Amino acid sequence: MMEMRIPLSSPDIAESDIEAVTAVLRTPRLSIGPKMAEFEEAVAGYVGAAHGVAVSSGTAGLHLGLLALGIGEGDEVILPSFTFLAAAHAVLYVRARPVFVDIDRESLNLDPARIERAVTPRSRAILAVHTFGRPAAMGPILEIARRHGLAVIEDACEAIGAEYRGRRAGGMGDIGVFGFYPNKPVTTGEGGMVATSRPDLAAAMRALRNQGRRESDGWLDHELLGYNYRLSEINCALGVAQMRRLDAILDRRAQLANKYCERLRDVPGVTLPALTMADGRVCWFVFVIRVAHRDAVCRRMAARGIGCARYFAPVHRQPLYAPYAGADLPVTDEAAACTLALPFFNGLTDSQIDEVCDCLRKT
Repeated sequence: MMEMRIPLSSPDIAESDIEAVTAVLRTPRLSIGPKMAEFEEAVAGYVGAAHGVAVSSGTAGLHLGLLALGIGEGDEVILPSFTFLAAAHAVLYVRARPVFVDIDRESLNLDPARIERAVTPRSRAILAVHTFGRPAAMGPILEIARRHGLAVIEDACEAIGAEYRGRRAGGMGDIGVFGFYPNKPVTTGEGGMVATSRPDLAAAMRALRNQGRRESDGWLDHELLGYNYRLSEINCALGVAQMRRLDAILDRRAQLANKYCERLRDVPGVTLPALTMADGRVCWFVFVIRVAHRDAVCRRMAARGIGCARYFAPVHRQPLYAPYAGADLPVTDEAAACTLALPFFNGLTDSQIDEVCDCLRKT
């Protein structure tokens, strides 16, 4: 694969992050230690949840959340197809059935009106994804869930710091899941977090992440069928250090989004994302435009050493999910054909943004 002169993403690692990791390496405790507890408290407290459960990835968090909620074979989980396929994978992990619902044309998040029509007697949960860091319409979603007795899982893997009507993403549903892969605003290298205010769910997920061992079990006693979804002290130390810089990170990414919009506002054929939302705050995970002939544009920019990517390939079009394709999803298909992610990371410079925009304009 050709190395990009301007990459699509790049982690922001400060000296304070390096020092935090080094400090852990000088201790005898590299797993299930004080840094894990500190990281859990930092994320849960930030989003307004009572409990945090650190896990090895956002995908692991989604999996454990579904298990803790008791969702399994024969159950249905409503979710968007316009998302990273890990959300749907987690549904299959528990042998439930993913029910794909179309999205709102502007926000690219689940359309609440279509959620209502997708509910059946087998529905157990709504998995709402905060796509590209823009909060989903949680007010209507939570109301639909209440009327039908459904659990709500927030996939906030792209949305730490996003807000909806004064509440933070990941702290509104039964469970909120965050991811900390290197392309995220906050990174732990690999890692994730589940936030919940339900002590029963938190206890279940803590056991399940550690091979099924409950806190009351003795050493090598495991009451449940669990997994090795632990997150090391090294990862957690990095997460704690990054969380201390979160406000500055979010502000920097908002500034970058503004700069892109200023430079691309007059480019014909380019549709820009909304910089603001009336009832919330966007967490700028990526900067995604909509453009005709997206694949050709992407190839030409890549040939000039500029990283870009299609976000997202719809899940219901993947061969594995053909049996679950169900009804047509016209807005999902329309969006998936034209969305293009441009280089976006904390260290992106003005000159790099100028080059990206100039190349896009010429292309």
